[in-house]
Amino acid sequence: MPLIVVTTSPRVAPGLLGHRAWQALQEGPVRTGSAAHPHLPYLAEAGIEVEVVVPDPPALVREAQEATVVWLEADEALMRSIGHAAVALDDPPVIEIVPGSYDLPGARLLDLVGVMDRLRVECPWDARQTHESLAPYLIEEAYEVLETIEEGDHAALREELGDLLLQVAFHARVARDRAGAGVGGGSGDSDDGGFDIDDVADGIVSKLVRRHPHVFADTRVDGAGEVSANWETIKAAERAAKNGGDPGSAVDGVPMGQPALSLAAQLLRRAERAGAPVELPEGVPADGLGARLFELVRQAHAAGLDPEAELRAVARAYRDRVRDGLP
Repeated sequence: MPLIVVTTSPRVAPGLLGHRAWQALQEGPVRTGSAAHPHLPYLAEAGIEVEVVVPDPPALVREAQEATVVWLEADEALMRSIGHAAVALDDPPVIEIVPGSYDLPGARLLDLVGVMDRLRVECPWDARQTHESLAPYLIEEAYEVLETIEEGDHAALREELGDLLLQVAFHARVARDRAGAGVGGGSGDSDDGGFDIDDVADGIVSKLVRRHPHVFADTRVDGAGEVSANWETIKAAERAAKNGGDPGSAVDGVPMGQPALSLAAQLLRRAERAGAPVELPEGVPADGLGARLFELVRQAHAAGLDPEAELRAVARAYRDRVRDGLP
């Protein structure tokens, strides 16, 4: 006879179980070690009695030698104990694992949301943060991600991306509190309104679907260049929709607060795609330091180089020389 272990995911709504799990739960007495298991009310509603007991692996496997026994939920330690108890028997029962529910990709993001909710309520430091107070951390974490990419440290990249993801979740949680305070409607429709992490995800999903009609609609493209051209056309239409029909400028939306080298490079990229001139306007001294730096950025752009990355590489080499005390 088998010992059937039905597992569930805490990230899936209670009561949602697969067909095989519902079948298994009716094949023998059901026991669990947790009186607070979230599925218990739903199983009771379905007429399935669950006995809450202290886990006893040796007794459990001995009972399963004689009749089918169902155990609801088992962590790694309990499964290991059950396995050890089973192999100690001359005639061990079959142990079947039935996933009642399981995580889909992205399910761990729900844990992040839950942890952030708890920190916002229970941690005095997290509770007092605002968008403004968090802004320096957002910039810092973004640069740390960039550094791991440049160094090729993929293990560190995973950690730093987590830190950056925390900033997104944190800002979304702060905005949700703002909505709860009555400042906004929680829909993200107003610049001063509240929103939550689902609104953030909904916005980027809608944007990605809208800007990839060759994937999510029937538009046909011939290569990455055509994808980029379509992207710019769609962005221009979006700007026009926001501005009452005025498509605005290709450089609208370029964040002016970014480092100057990357700012100049982004402005040049946008201007080039729009067919705008890359020369500086009259009145800017051609021999001034700013103009000379801008010309270097233009040359880097023409050569397909990232001036920010190029200067960082040289700065890193200089840092290493100073740190190592080289002559």
